[in-house]
Amino acid sequence: MKKLVLSLLLVLHVAPLLAQIVAGPMLGYAEMREVGIWMQTQKQTLVHVEFRQAGTQKWLNAGSTITKGETAYTARFVLGQLEPGTTYEYKVFANAKQFGAQTFTFKTQKLWQWREEPPAFRIALGSCHYSSDSAYDRPGESYGGDFQVFDNIAAKKPDMMLWLGDNIYLREADWSSRSGILYRYSHMRKQPYLQKLLATCPQYAIWDDHDFGPNDATGSWAHKDLSLEAFQLFWMNNGQGAAGVPGITTAFQFNDIGFFLLDNRYHRSSERLKDSCSREMLGEAQVKWLIDALKGSNASFKVVAIGSQVLNSEALYENYAQYPCERERLLEAISREGIKNVVFVTGDRHHSELSKLEKNGIVMYDITASPLSSKVGNSRDNEKNRNRVEGSLQLKRGFATLDVRGDRKTRELVLQFNDSNGQLLYEQIIPRQP
Repeated sequence: MKKLVLSLLLVLHVAPLLAQIVAGPMLGYAEMREVGIWMQTQKQTLVHVEFRQAGTQKWLNAGSTITKGETAYTARFVLGQLEPGTTYEYKVFANAKQFGAQTFTFKTQKLWQWREEPPAFRIALGSCHYSSDSAYDRPGESYGGDFQVFDNIAAKKPDMMLWLGDNIYLREADWSSRSGILYRYSHMRKQPYLQKLLATCPQYAIWDDHDFGPNDATGSWAHKDLSLEAFQLFWMNNGQGAAGVPGITTAFQFNDIGFFLLDNRYHRSSERLKDSCSREMLGEAQVKWLIDALKGSNASFKVVAIGSQVLNSEALYENYAQYPCERERLLEAISREGIKNVVFVTGDRHHSELSKLEKNGIVMYDITASPLSSKVGNSRDNEKNRNRVEGSLQLKRGFATLDVRGDRKTRELVLQFNDSNGQLLYEQIIPRQP
């Protein structure tokens, strides 16, 4: 009996030491003085982070936490009191043992204002990531593939990555329970093919229907509070709920570019409502917040991230054209207020394209980047999107990059659509409207 008790005590003592970090570390938001770091462990684990300026000797402790089952064994660290424009090294420890032999790095944003021209940098864009899971996938050919796309995004050395929704695909067994939603997030996040990209640069995200609930889910979805909680646990945007209502809405600036991350699900009504002017995708509070935020921004470009296409002229599937009154109210306000250099970045559609609309002298763009690893929509060339830039439609898995370059007066975006192997498919320069 004593031997059995001793054996049990030994197992209980050793088991935590065997716990491993199964996802991450992932870089969250990055500001001038603060950076977020996220990770997930297999079981309850004491984790901590140490960091230092590159080239210095002294390691600083960023604190420790114990991961717990009720929060899906996730851990979030906020590293503060950093210096702008500085490269840092960091190490991750699980139960006092360093995770791998690798030392990870991150860089804070540069303090360039009033000192020099804004720095050139690269943004990566993508949506619709389907991670195969045979136990829960539909029978037949897998919906996901070409997972090398994520290493090829990392190979482009982006300075930030913006996920444009459908970042996971909740299955029928997942979406109506907290445990199911957390399982799906965990399954996606621990995939080996993601780990390099997650550590390469800061990761920002919005959602769409498949990481919110069932296909085409709207604000009537009964378990949207569970979806919002899971989003908070697995992403590290700098804040949310900026419109004063529940949801994932937030805004931040990266160098001289303003980013406005919208929630197109939490307050959405059905596009099937017969009264088209009663339909809302964003809701009044979010639209008013966005217009005010855009008007008050002095960013060189104002990048508005939303899961549904905005400038596609056709009222089909879940495009904003299905919500004609709210859409027109937003576009009319941008035009009336003279808000220049608005670029929508969207996902959802399983194809990539660039749309352009000029309204009373104000030029707007919509960059749709989709899909990363989900199935391609092969019939999109039959759509009569009157605002599509000729030659931009791409019917392949892949991703987009935006290179921001030039001084303040000649700032421009260089858009590239790339296939899953990183090969260039299309390029277009978007100039800054003076």
